[in-house]
Amino acid sequence: MIIAFCLYKYFPFGGLQRDFMRIAQTVAARGHRVRVYTQTWQGEKPDNFEIIIVPIKARTNHGRNAEYYCWVQRHLQQHPVDRVVGFNKMPGLDVYYAADVCYAEKVAKEKGFFYRLTARYRHYAEFERATFEKGKNTQLLMLTDKQIGDFQKYYDTETERFHILPPGIYPERKYNHQIPDARAIFRKKNNIDEQDLLLLQVGSDFKRKGVDRSIEALAALPDTIKRHTKLFIVGQDQPRRFATLAEKKGVHENVHFFAGRSDIAQLMAAADLLLHPAYQEAAGIVLLEAIAAGLPVIVSSVCGYAPYIADANCGDVINEPWQQRTLNEALLKALQNSHLREKWAANARNYADVKDLYSLPDRAADIIIGGLHG
Repeated sequence: MIIAFCLYKYFPFGGLQRDFMRIAQTVAARGHRVRVYTQTWQGEKPDNFEIIIVPIKARTNHGRNAEYYCWVQRHLQQHPVDRVVGFNKMPGLDVYYAADVCYAEKVAKEKGFFYRLTARYRHYAEFERATFEKGKNTQLLMLTDKQIGDFQKYYDTETERFHILPPGIYPERKYNHQIPDARAIFRKKNNIDEQDLLLLQVGSDFKRKGVDRSIEALAALPDTIKRHTKLFIVGQDQPRRFATLAEKKGVHENVHFFAGRSDIAQLMAAADLLLHPAYQEAAGIVLLEAIAAGLPVIVSSVCGYAPYIADANCGDVINEPWQQRTLNEALLKALQNSHLREKWAANARNYADVKDLYSLPDRAADIIIGGLHG
């Protein structure tokens, strides 16, 4: 079969993009042709993909997305495929991979009346409705049960259209795939002293991922701990606003920003704790990567994959309503107590050994290839 994959942007360090790549590669490995429609592509291009860069002229995000959709529809009419799989919401999909939260729910919670009058709102609301509305045929690949509840609340979507996927961690991210003495070797490589405490935060879109919360928590530490604590923030975003915050809080020498890196597994081996106090997160694949790496986690409960941290007992989940003080106290407790961190790390490794954190690409490919009601 010919399978078309639609996503607005590809770059190698986004969670959605990494899931797309694994699923598309799995489909291709089963002997099917993969065609990708995208506005931009960063990074290596697999030889077994037909990658089509869609020409876009509009200046706004919603304008570009609408133009992209119309161009792709015209191209598909001239060059038909057997399945159309979307990683962004849009009309006409056979399968949609839901890596994002419910837009209608987000607007209801965060936006006012006048926002609903904008062209931006009308575009995103229309494309979400076209994907989830009752009576549509689009099969929906979901990451968490919470997502399903939100979408059914607004669109009365048929239950049988939803397919919950297991997580999809790269097996090589697992702790037992690291080299011997990985912690010491990677710390030396990254100029981190053995007595230093390394906090790690990974994810593009720093505002949504709560980087400001992490910096605030670091700044609140007692000086005796703070002077030996570093925060590495890795992701594709503009750090200026957050670097300014770190300087204002007096921790700019402790905070280091990096664009997307390919050595996240090495950084996790070197780190003491992963911070992920997101404001919004449909799933949060980095949380499961931390479990697989044996790295303790402090995470906000809004993240779709936060229950895995609680289930594994490998960190602390900060519940809503959010209070910065709760994160500050949780971070201080974890950094003061090495035995607690060691216990969390052991629990994470055990969880990674006994739970299925790896088979998302195969299950997604089963549904895409096996039939739209698979």
